[in-house]
Amino acid sequence: MKRGQTDLSLMVAVDKPCGMTSHDVVNACRRIFGEKRVGHAGTLDPAAEGVLIMLIGPAARLNAYLEGRSKRYLARIAFGACTDTDDAEGEVIRRVAVPSEVADRAFARDLLARFVGPQMQMPPIYSAIKRAGVKAYEAARAGKVIDLEARPIEVRQAELLSLADDVDGIQWDVLFDVSKGTYIRALARDIGRAAGTEAHLCALRRVSIGNVTLEDCVSLEALAEVGIAAALDPVRALGLRFIYATHQIARLLEHGSAVRPTEVQVHAYLHAAPMDECACTSGVVESDEPLRADERVLMLKDNALKAIYRFDAEKGMLVADCVFSKAVMRGVL
Repeated sequence: MKRGQTDLSLMVAVDKPCGMTSHDVVNACRRIFGEKRVGHAGTLDPAAEGVLIMLIGPAARLNAYLEGRSKRYLARIAFGACTDTDDAEGEVIRRVAVPSEVADRAFARDLLARFVGPQMQMPPIYSAIKRAGVKAYEAARAGKVIDLEARPIEVRQAELLSLADDVDGIQWDVLFDVSKGTYIRALARDIGRAAGTEAHLCALRRVSIGNVTLEDCVSLEALAEVGIAAALDPVRALGLRFIYATHQIARLLEHGSAVRPTEVQVHAYLHAAPMDECACTSGVVESDEPLRADERVLMLKDNALKAIYRFDAEKGMLVADCVFSKAVMRGVL
């Protein structure tokens, strides 16, 4: 075993505090678990709080299956000023008057409704997007301008939760449900301009990534105390159908060999049971729905996630998509 490697393979969810980078949390988890191989799903800016999924050991390969999941945020948008970073961390570059209708709830709801759906979004100048190997924020700090291109995103929900008009100005608290690659900072910027003024993001809290919510998270302090007891069930987190591998099928998994669908029984959860319920049987039913082309199915060995297979419709076989050198544990049952 290489230095800095353990026998651990698990996923946990951290409630990232404001002021830490996502990489700071990675380093904290390396210290807590004594494992060098630590990754995360879904970067959060230092000023943002909330759900950050941490992947320990071989479980880091799960990132490819989590990165496309929808994300939900609680965002506070402040009107009347824009910043160079589109959030409160940046320098104010312009202050403008705010139309009176921005303080009207009906106006706010109607405007937010216009942002729901597929669209093209221009990323913030201060972002981690690379051009010619240089990150946009690094170039911006050096006084250089990188030409960024608008990218396709989707806003599935933009719900006004509250509106304040006081000494701090007009602020909206909004619940967003967005696709991968969406910058909430950029949404705040664009919402301000659509309202006939300027705006920036002044607070952000991620409340979920796919099936993983704040209720599944622990603080770094708590994680240091409980360790692997904070492990989540990757089956529920991924929300995919799954197969309990028999002894014969388990041998095929070790070598990443193809599996005939007729030799296995596909299972699913009857409902989205809470993460803290027993991960072995709660709500599990046999699924008779035929496998869909390119559907990913989880392969469980000894009640741990050993592999992820894909249904190859042309071959009529389940083929290996990802085999874990160390199966991902399903939490402490």
